[in-house]
Amino acid sequence: MMAADDCYIGLMSGTSLDGVDGVLVYLPPGRDGAMQVLASSYIPFDPAIRQLALQLQQPSEDEIHHEALLANRLAQVYAACIRDLQGQAPDVRVIAAGVHGQTIRHRPELGYTWQVNNPALLAELTGIDVIADFRSRDIAAGGQGAPLVPAFHHAIFAVPEEVRVVANIGGISNISILDPSGTVSGFDTGPGNVLMDYWNHLHCGTHYDANGTWAAQGEVLTALLENMMAEPYLQLPPPKSTGRDLFHAQWLQQHLQVFEGLSAVDVQATLCAYTANTLAQAILAHAAQAGAVYVCGGGAFNNTLMCMLQNALRQRASAATVASTAQLGVAPEHVESLAFAWLAQQFCSRQAGNLPAVTGAQGGRILGALYPA
Repeated sequence: MMAADDCYIGLMSGTSLDGVDGVLVYLPPGRDGAMQVLASSYIPFDPAIRQLALQLQQPSEDEIHHEALLANRLAQVYAACIRDLQGQAPDVRVIAAGVHGQTIRHRPELGYTWQVNNPALLAELTGIDVIADFRSRDIAAGGQGAPLVPAFHHAIFAVPEEVRVVANIGGISNISILDPSGTVSGFDTGPGNVLMDYWNHLHCGTHYDANGTWAAQGEVLTALLENMMAEPYLQLPPPKSTGRDLFHAQWLQQHLQVFEGLSAVDVQATLCAYTANTLAQAILAHAAQAGAVYVCGGGAFNNTLMCMLQNALRQRASAATVASTAQLGVAPEHVESLAFAWLAQQFCSRQAGNLPAVTGAQGGRILGALYPA
């Protein structure tokens, strides 16, 4: 029986900068019973929000002013998403909304991460409690502040029969390694869609390569792929996390300038292979016995990428099968927003939301800050 007091909203806008995904979900207390997604919503960002967020990825003039404007605009979009969710389930009382915000800088090695958000305005606009700023407490405790989703992945996807890997392919890719013993590990493996999206927009004018159709028309450039695979981040031991601070347009252009006469479509195919190979390399190095890799995030809808990931694992003698989290009953586009609803519940029940083995924090910490309605 669903209890009215166990419903939460989760909102996620990720590195891909495409828009905000939201869910309204029943989360049973004490993990007794199954979660139920009661409503879902997606609101795309308008070009002005996307451009402003990209501008703030790098030092620029009057940053504080522009960040404040972006925070206010994001709060309006987040509020519209929440209203849509509540409109689909008008009789449900929401305990709180977990809102990740929009990452513009992630520098845990310098002791900070920054997600643009105006949770005070969001609470004012929606009349519900807002939990925000999930990452900074983990960093204060010596952690990376990311990834935070492995704890949620363990809660809903772990089984006692096999080692499972959950690969979240958003702008950046991360993996959660779920061992039957109950231990969990995970880290950011490298770029997900961020480089492919940039290159596709530069040459095709669209924000992403739908289903990897353009990449499928090209040939993987072995020399370029090997050049990019030499990126030092890939060899760092976990805990580790990354973002646009490393994998950005200038990073790609530095690798491309070593070569001459490259076809744009071949570069796109190689970037797709790069995401697949960085994931496969990480999986084989840290979860060689995995029986299955379940993919969530936008990458789950890129058939070319999914096939390249399966082939990259097979070439490394892995028996793991690659599938979408939809096969486990959870839509791949909902997993991250569900995670932040779950993190909101963890905050409200005063339970740790991080995994020190994943982030490197000194211990479990209650993550987030409350902005009451």
